[in-house]
Amino acid sequence: MGTVFSFDIRDRPTGAVVVALREAVAWLHHVDEVYSTYRPASVISRLARGEIGTGQCPAEVRSVLSLCDRAERDTGGWFSHTAGGVLDPSGLVKGWAVERASHILYDAGAHNTCVNGGGDIQLRGEAAPGVPWRLGIADPLGAAALRAVVAGRDLAVATSGVAERGAHVLDPRTGSPAVALASVTVTGRWLTTADAYATAAFAMGPAARNWLETLEGHEGMGVLPDGRSWWTRGFPGVVPTGPD
Repeated sequence: MGTVFSFDIRDRPTGAVVVALREAVAWLHHVDEVYSTYRPASVISRLARGEIGTGQCPAEVRSVLSLCDRAERDTGGWFSHTAGGVLDPSGLVKGWAVERASHILYDAGAHNTCVNGGGDIQLRGEAAPGVPWRLGIADPLGAAALRAVVAGRDLAVATSGVAERGAHVLDPRTGSPAVALASVTVTGRWLTTADAYATAAFAMGPAARNWLETLEGHEGMGVLPDGRSWWTRGFPGVVPTGPD
C-alpha cells in the first residue's frame, strides 16, 4: 500500500497473541496483494483496467466496494473511490485493513494495542493501566514539531493530507487534486469510517469543519496551507503547537 505498518502490543505476549500477530501481518500482505493500485496484477488494478468485472471479483472485494459506495452516500459524494474516473478505494481500504488487523489481535486476547498504518491508527484499550494512549499529529507542512497530541482509549485516528504522498486526494467534483487544506485528522471509534471521513473532509476543503461538527461520534482537526489550524469542539486532547 506504499506505506509502513507497525504494531504496539501492551499485553503479555502469550502464544495466542504471537500467532495472532503473524496472522495480522499476513492479512496486511493479503490486502496489499489484492487492493494495491501499485501492483499491476492486483484484483483492483485488473478491475480498473476492465480485465475483469465485479462479478468475477472475490466476495471480499465486492464487500469493500459496497463500503465505498456507502461512504460516498454518507459524505454527499465527497468520498469517492472513482474520483477522476480511476478506481482507487485506498481512501477506505487502509483504514479497513488496519481495523481488521486490530480485531485479529483483540480476539486473541491482546486488548491494549496500537496498530498504525502510515499514520492511520486503531487504538484498543490503554497504553498502561489507567493511562490513555497519546498520539502525536505531525505537522503536514514539514516543521519538526507536532501539530497536536490526541489522547484516548478505544479510538481511531485517521489523517489525510499532503505530508506523505503529496497532493494525491482528488476533488470528486473536478477530478483535480484538493489543495485547500494541508491535512485533516478525524477521530472516531473505528478506523474504516474515520479513514473515509478524513479523505472526504480533505476533499471538501473549507466546508470540512462545519461538516465534521455534524457527525455523531467523530471529531476533526484541519491544518491550512498557510499554517493556521482549526478543530471541532470535541476533538480529544488537542494541544495546538502551531498558529490557530
